[in-house]
Amino acid sequence: MAVVERVIQASPERVFGVLADGWTYADWVVGAAHIRDVDAGWPRIGTAVHHKSGLWPVMLHDKTVVVACERPRELVMRARLWPWGEATVRFTLQPHGDGATKVRLEEDFERGPLRWMRNKVNDVMLHYRNHEALRRLGDFAERRPAAV
Repeated sequence: MAVVERVIQASPERVFGVLADGWTYADWVVGAAHIRDVDAGWPRIGTAVHHKSGLWPVMLHDKTVVVACERPRELVMRARLWPWGEATVRFTLQPHGDGATKVRLEEDFERGPLRWMRNKVNDVMLHYRNHEALRRLGDFAERRPAAV
């Protein structure tokens, strides 16, 4: 399992606002290439972001489904990347200091061939990937204009 944390200089509500905008996922989720659709009501349990992931010529069309949501504290999703498998992704947000948020991102392969290849090397690769994802998430939360 890969676990990374980052303090983002924005409130939990603002950080969760980025998570709740499924159309931004390709901008900050490392490996997501294009968002094809976002279900109405995202991030309600059972709704999905439909994405294209990977690098040409190997592009996977699949989706990420919300399995738990407690706004603005937690978002848990099942990221599907078939035929490679599925991962559980958990974002936990905690107030930190004056107006900041400590974000914890946990990701673990749960199903498919990627689960069978789970090892320390994969954990390190996920760690670096998710570290970059939190950096990008932070850029959005800290610099994106507030919704009107």
